[in-house]
Amino acid sequence: MPMTVRDVMNRFVVAVEATASFTDVVTAMCRFHVGAVPVVDGDRRVLGMVSDDDLLLKDLDRRPGDLLIEGPFRRRERRKASGRTAAQIMSSPAITVTEDTPLRRAACLMHRNRIKELPVVDGQTGRITGLVKQSDLIRAFCRPPEDLRDDVIEVVSRYSRQCAVRVEDGIVHLDGGVERRSQLCALIEEVWQVDGVVDVDSFISYETDDVDRAVSAGAPRRAGPAEGGKDR
Repeated sequence: MPMTVRDVMNRFVVAVEATASFTDVVTAMCRFHVGAVPVVDGDRRVLGMVSDDDLLLKDLDRRPGDLLIEGPFRRRERRKASGRTAAQIMSSPAITVTEDTPLRRAACLMHRNRIKELPVVDGQTGRITGLVKQSDLIRAFCRPPEDLRDDVIEVVSRYSRQCAVRVEDGIVHLDGGVERRSQLCALIEEVWQVDGVVDVDSFISYETDDVDRAVSAGAPRRAGPAEGGKDR
């Protein structure tokens, strides 16, 4: 089974209310040694996030200038830099996940949005239940080798009954055979999706090459003499 946020999340969350002052936010982050805090309403629903990057905008160049000639991103940064409360400083809306979100999906969201923490919310109420950090996601690579091997064997069994599986230091070694080359491609791709796989060494053979026979619809064709091409 793919690992989910529930497997690695922190249920102890340092959060602040929207009315918290700049100083209150800084104090909370320094006291608990966190790089970001969710901003919540009275029902603990997430409104946004304040990160250390947001706080450091206070050092933004404050020389007077015409905001009309600045882009929207720069104007937004200036507004946040002048903020005095969590609601004015936060980045909103917050990007959130649920406890059932796969770790790969959470990692993708962090990478794509260049953030290091994601609030975990209840899918029904929207209330915060925890927090997941980038450092939590690497715990997928700490899985016991027997668990990793069991998951890989489950994948392999859907493609071949003649494939041996060995796992060492997160590296999956496969040795055996499949009927078609396309099955081999799909098998390797699916093994790579198993949480905790560091690399895949494949020594799998195939009987029929059904990949080279497939012609890509977008592949360019070189015209021959009979099709209007020119001999040179």
